Amino acid sequence: MTDPTPTPTPSPDPGPGLRTVHQLRALTVELDLLAAAFAQRHGLHPTDLRALIALLDAAREGTPATPGRLGRELGLNSAGTTAVLDRLERLGHVRRARDPHDRRRVLLEVTERAMALGQGFFGPLIGETVALVDGLSAAERETVLGFLAAMRGIVARHADAAGD
Repeated sequence: MTDPTPTPTPSPDPGPGLRTVHQLRALTVELDLLAAAFAQRHGLHPTDLRALIALLDAAREGTPATPGRLGRELGLNSAGTTAVLDRLERLGHVRRARDPHDRRRVLLEVTERAMALGQGFFGPLIGETVALVDGLSAAERETVLGFLAAMRGIVARHADAAGD
């Protein structure tokens, strides 16, 4: 007697472009799941995590982080931004301080506690990623960085179009 279950036929090779798209999609899913696990473990909403990342990026770039700037980056109105900041401040992850040069302006900073939580969870991943990149040749690093920058541009264009 023969097996009635059809044997799937292998798909033809989609080519390097689609293989790359599939790898990027798989990486995005895995990173999203990792971020969701971190957020859940620490009682954060996904937007809270995005806010912390935006604030850390601003600090790394030496850019003053204000509620207005954060709201624009997150696509939130003033009330939504205030709600996120209230949650993060209540959890001890963010501090609000008056700008010493303009007392009307509020500056935001991520607390040492929040940085330690992030480092404890994401530090090993970051370390392995840095080691992987450090093992590439200078030309390979430039290719990877150029590809990632171009992909961010493509995604940003599509995100802008989706918002229209």
